Amino acid sequence: MVVRGRRLRDLRAVLAPVAAGMAVMAAAATVLVPALGHGGHSQGPGPAAMHRAYGPGAGRAQPAAAGCTPATATRSLRPSSADGPAVERIKKKGQLVVGVDQNTYRWGYRNPDTGQLEGFDIDLARAIAKDILGPDAKVVFQAVPTNQRIPAVQQRAVDMVVRTMTINCERTSQVAFSTAYFQAGQQVLAPKTSPITAFDDSLRGKRVCTAAGSTGEAELARRSHGARVLTAPNQLDCLVRLQLGEADAVVTDSALAAAQAAQDPTVELKGKQFTDESYGVAINKADPDLVRRVNAVLVDYRSGGDDSPWMRAYRKWLKADLPGISGPPAPQYSD
Repeated sequence: MVVRGRRLRDLRAVLAPVAAGMAVMAAAATVLVPALGHGGHSQGPGPAAMHRAYGPGAGRAQPAAAGCTPATATRSLRPSSADGPAVERIKKKGQLVVGVDQNTYRWGYRNPDTGQLEGFDIDLARAIAKDILGPDAKVVFQAVPTNQRIPAVQQRAVDMVVRTMTINCERTSQVAFSTAYFQAGQQVLAPKTSPITAFDDSLRGKRVCTAAGSTGEAELARRSHGARVLTAPNQLDCLVRLQLGEADAVVTDSALAAAQAAQDPTVELKGKQFTDESYGVAINKADPDLVRRVNAVLVDYRSGGDDSPWMRAYRKWLKADLPGISGPPAPQYSD
């Protein structure tokens, strides 16, 4: 769902179905978003019974892995195209189930004109599926709220999550990650007319919204600058609160904030990024062969310079809102 310049009085009616859908997903988490129809991708949800449900309370914050630092957190297993147990399981099943977003413009969103899921993360998920299952790969895209990404992976409701997910030490104690495929950072989004200037004391007394379970929530817990923190299941919900006057600002990844600013010309990014974050594909820790396979896909995805699949996806989806990026982050390996 993409909202562009709608009147505030229309927003509740426009987004009520989305909010209701998110509530259902958060409670039961067995709702599957139909996969895209072109290119041989599935039109239906597939055999959902093969995946267990997950719910609130699973995958809560855990202590960071011993010895982990921000510099080492992004190190992943060396790439391999071998078919290990996890890859064989996916092949036997005949489909790849990927946890994605359906509400983040440019990254993972349902195009209102076509009804299809599109975006930078969706393209990457398709590339992974094609490598594992071949050119007619069957993909099932499952909408996963921000705070349910880790439980979805841990309980195998999905094979992996490709959803602007930041790699950090706390999360690496719960799930495995691929090498980083995008570099971002936390930033403030607020109305252009707002006196808020950045992630600083201009937030004092302001209502600041962020997604539950997100890096933004963790940063605000560490230093709120006197703000009143509000949480929502997804970042789109925070944008809606901002548009309805129920929040004064949003704290989210700079890439997501840029996408939201593209949806609503009355808001803008404030100040600079105040963290450095890398997005990775999240995978169950018991599936190292799948981690290595995804990393092998990413080697090819980055290769080719300005004509690489990564750069083509960047130009298609992100360059208009995030100009000046010359290429993907370099992979870091742990073994």
